[in-house]
Amino acid sequence: MKKKTLFLSFVLSLCASSIPAHGQSREWTLKACIDYALENNLDLHKARLASESAATDVKEAKAALQPTLSASMTQGVQYRPFQERTGSFVNGSIASSSSQKVTQSGSYGINMNWVVWNGGRNRDGITEAEYSEQQADLSIQQTANSIQEQIANLYVQILYSKEAENVNRELLENDKKLLARGRELLTEGQVARSDVAQLEAQVSSGEYEVVNAVTQIADYKLQLKQLLELKGEEELEISPIEIADKTIQIPVPSVSEVYQTALTLRPEIKSGQIGMKQAALAVKQAKAARKPTISLTAGLGDSHMTGTQSNYFTQMKNNFDGSVGVSLSIPIFDNRSTKSAIERAEIDQLTSELELQDTQKSLYSAIESYRLAAINYQQRYRASLSNVKSLEESYALMSEQFRIGSENIAELLNSRSSLLEARQELLQNKYTALLNMALLNFYRGESLEL
Repeated sequence: MKKKTLFLSFVLSLCASSIPAHGQSREWTLKACIDYALENNLDLHKARLASESAATDVKEAKAALQPTLSASMTQGVQYRPFQERTGSFVNGSIASSSSQKVTQSGSYGINMNWVVWNGGRNRDGITEAEYSEQQADLSIQQTANSIQEQIANLYVQILYSKEAENVNRELLENDKKLLARGRELLTEGQVARSDVAQLEAQVSSGEYEVVNAVTQIADYKLQLKQLLELKGEEELEISPIEIADKTIQIPVPSVSEVYQTALTLRPEIKSGQIGMKQAALAVKQAKAARKPTISLTAGLGDSHMTGTQSNYFTQMKNNFDGSVGVSLSIPIFDNRSTKSAIERAEIDQLTSELELQDTQKSLYSAIESYRLAAINYQQRYRASLSNVKSLEESYALMSEQFRIGSENIAELLNSRSSLLEARQELLQNKYTALLNMALLNFYRGESLEL
């Protein structure tokens, strides 16, 4: 018994250790963020529901080819309280007379209607519904692509801001050391009080820069959590990545290479092409309104009533009837409604062609912008590397000279400011080049990764 208890305690402790404590956070990679958002984002859920609704529309359009069948039943009671003589009644094929003040009657029927031909509008309706379903599916892909791009952008902003925070903290620590040394030099009479005041102001400014970087990170994390549909109290820690110089400086693909691939893959292009097919189909449907409609009808009926000389079963037998008919409807004059519908459909067709061209132009513009940005920031990154190195050496030399009391405070602070600006620019160039290269690869069909 004791052994079983120990074993149970061990299993429970093992299970408990595998469950993260409340508030405990995990590090999120870019892939983990994207996968989670694709499963949980509300906009994607809405797009999927719209696709399901479009699939239902296809089923309804196909069912329109089938006949409709309906049943009807009517039961009635007639009350003639002031009737003084026998009245005559007709029920189906039975005529009779009755002096009863209260009579009951019933009629029953089954009716069928089938539109055999209406100019092909029903079958075109199926094609139209199928086009709408395809566009709904493509809308899911468009929403997913947009979410992935937003996540990548925020992810890179967080990585950049975290490194910027580290730069600010590093310089702040050095500012505090210089302030401490400045106060020592003030005691020794080697610097003026105003110099120490400048160092104190620089420490305050450095602390503000750190707080500002932390605030930016929190804001970017909040936006990312909203895309992932994470609760506000849940922590979100981004997994750091190692970025080699060769990764930043990989060759940038040409615009035509990316664009030609994107034309065959991007859902917005496919949706525009389907939109053109829909518009052409709408013109065909509008013209079909000029064609006649042929329908087939059929029905079964029966009835009975009380107060007659025939019993219920005799009435039901004698009143039973069936009918079959064909109806033909030919449009002749409709106050120009059909012609106006055709003209509007033709205008919509031209509009859909222009919209596709506009989408293609926007796609080309986006790809070209990403490529130019990638090339530009790659070049700026290479220039920033040497600039930061020289400014770091200069600032380290001035800091050392200040510690021994032989450097002007204004030159030291100016060197510090130049170094901070250069290091921030280096980070911006690195992550902007990385993001634009990732987006270019994404537009040519690769997974979105850094």
